[in-house]
Amino acid sequence: MTVFDAVEIDRLLGGPADLSQYAGRAVLIVNVASKCGLTPQYTALEQLQERYAERGFTVLGVPCNQFMGQEPGSADEIAEFCSATYGVTFPMTEKVDVNGPGRHALYARLTDTADAEGHSGDIRWNFEKFLVGRSGEVVARFSPQTLPDAPEVVTAIEKELAAG
Repeated sequence: MTVFDAVEIDRLLGGPADLSQYAGRAVLIVNVASKCGLTPQYTALEQLQERYAERGFTVLGVPCNQFMGQEPGSADEIAEFCSATYGVTFPMTEKVDVNGPGRHALYARLTDTADAEGHSGDIRWNFEKFLVGRSGEVVARFSPQTLPDAPEVVTAIEKELAAG
């Protein structure tokens, strides 16, 4: 079973996201927020999308409002903010819970993976990152403070793309 098997989630602006479309691709899943000190990471996320998309990579943004209410907007407001402020072209899902009893099934599958410091379990803050390899398994987890263009993230992405 891969991370995406039988997980249902909608696109930000409605309709099923069909995660099966990511089979065989490397995907960086990031819980995002529009009103966070880490929000400028959208710039580097979009740059990764542009740099690697043709090689079988995508960023998948997952809005979440569980951290100090930093993603309060409607789907339309989130989409407009991401497009107008950061030129985001990568796919975004509906707003979900990443922690607690209402944790979305996608995050239930992601959070068992530990990052380089050994942290597993609950998401600590906005912009925590999970790299899902071409195999559909989580191959890396990065803390919210790790920038999307940090050497360790780029190296992990390139390793997955080379494996395909």
